Amino acid sequence: MSLPETALAGTGVTTGSTVHANLTAPGLVEHALRRGEGRLSADGAFMAVTGVHTGRSVQDKFVVDDAEVHDQVWWGKINQPMAPEKFRGLRSKVTAWLGARPVLFTQDLYAGADPAHRIKVRLVTTNAWHALFARNMFIRPPRAELEGFAPDFTILHAPEYEADPAADGCRTSTCIALSFAAKTILIAGTSYAGEIKKSIFTVMNWLLPARGVLPMHCSANVGRAGDTALFFGLSGTGKTTLSSDPERSLIGDDEHGWSDTGVFNFEGGCYAKVIRLDQVAEPQIWAASHRFGAVLENVVGDAFGNLDLDDAALTENTRSCYPLEFIPNTVAGGQAGKPKNVVMLTADAFGVLPPISKLTPAQAMYHFLSGYTARVAGTEKGLGKEPQATFSTCFGAPFLPRHPEVYGKMLAERIARDGADCWLVNTGWTGGAYGTGSRMSIHHTRALLRAALDGSLAKVKFVRDPFFGLMMPKSVPHIPSEVLNPRESWADKAAYDATAAKLVGLFEKNFETFAGAVDEAVKAAAIRAAA
Repeated sequence: MSLPETALAGTGVTTGSTVHANLTAPGLVEHALRRGEGRLSADGAFMAVTGVHTGRSVQDKFVVDDAEVHDQVWWGKINQPMAPEKFRGLRSKVTAWLGARPVLFTQDLYAGADPAHRIKVRLVTTNAWHALFARNMFIRPPRAELEGFAPDFTILHAPEYEADPAADGCRTSTCIALSFAAKTILIAGTSYAGEIKKSIFTVMNWLLPARGVLPMHCSANVGRAGDTALFFGLSGTGKTTLSSDPERSLIGDDEHGWSDTGVFNFEGGCYAKVIRLDQVAEPQIWAASHRFGAVLENVVGDAFGNLDLDDAALTENTRSCYPLEFIPNTVAGGQAGKPKNVVMLTADAFGVLPPISKLTPAQAMYHFLSGYTARVAGTEKGLGKEPQATFSTCFGAPFLPRHPEVYGKMLAERIARDGADCWLVNTGWTGGAYGTGSRMSIHHTRALLRAALDGSLAKVKFVRDPFFGLMMPKSVPHIPSEVLNPRESWADKAAYDATAAKLVGLFEKNFETFAGAVDEAVKAAAIRAAA
């Protein structure tokens, strides 16, 4: 417990109520259980249910349209403008509401493992389990650094407060509003904890390009030889799973910066999707999710707390949040050298992309700006039987406050400057589209990735894919040749050709947005893909 004026300094919240500042995991779990915020699993993880919001409220995210940032923000459905006066009014209501709560929890944390580029974050919330989530996800300062802690950005987290759309300039009673000028994030009307994590990722995506650092939605690990690898990919493509490799040290599973000196993690924890998690294929994530200190969101368990990770009754988006130290063999300090390999992951449910292919720098920028994966029935409500192509530029469109070309050009410059090899990896389907083919073997994917990362794959003979112009390995030891060339894995070759041509057309249509913002080499890569 702390004095309110100390724990809430700089937040705008004033209260005479109890404020619990910087409690550790045992204290937060104790409060969460006593307050009825959730229950423990049989292994001691804290289980929370988030109600109607089991994912991010993407249509309820706003950026304050201040004069200082107006010309630099990528306005649209991703970053909807909120008038400064509306934000000030809503902030006043939220701070008053928080101040009237009988108990508040605060956490003072860092975002950014590199001291040269980190920011200080203060969270104010009504729930102990949300404070534990933030404590797991961000970097925990040594106790000596908490004295006099002055936040660079503040998160005012009011999950039970309902905004008034008519008065507050938002769409519904749920609102996530970010003001770069006020250095404040308001989160109201949703208990989904991912909003806390991603709001700070958005802040880092805003701040770092101006410092010459590329912020990235990717996981990262490093081999015994000091070779750093990056793994870009949308949810469900295997980003967390593939970076958690027992033969390599994990830097982080989701958010990183690429600076002149190397790669650094933004976070101090992992936020893994655990629906149908396989203990054999993903032992590290499984073990981390079955211990005290982890936070499980919307994971189903029986009356005794035994988990059923296959049960999607609450949502397909079941999540586990745990500190990085729950994963063995992590990189102390969250920093490593410049990347030697850049891997872009996609779960192609159309079944036409190779399991692995080598990209030219121009193709890397093309696929980075495209940010492709495919969703299938069962992963989201409203999806039909056919796969649905999804394009999220830079593999993280919802978190980009600046125009995508800013990040695309920075990636191209970094790849050229640091000489990284680039790979496109399909963790989706082979032998046919979803419903006909089968999911790519994770054992094949791991074997191909290891060959790419240790340099042996670059030495094999490659052949060109006629649809996307991708360079596919012709043969790799212990991998069936028909797996390497997706067309050969289809019984109906004409059906493959038609499906591949369809996907090329979807890529072409999506890339029209960027045609005027990229150089001739990238345009040529796009033309080859559309040919």
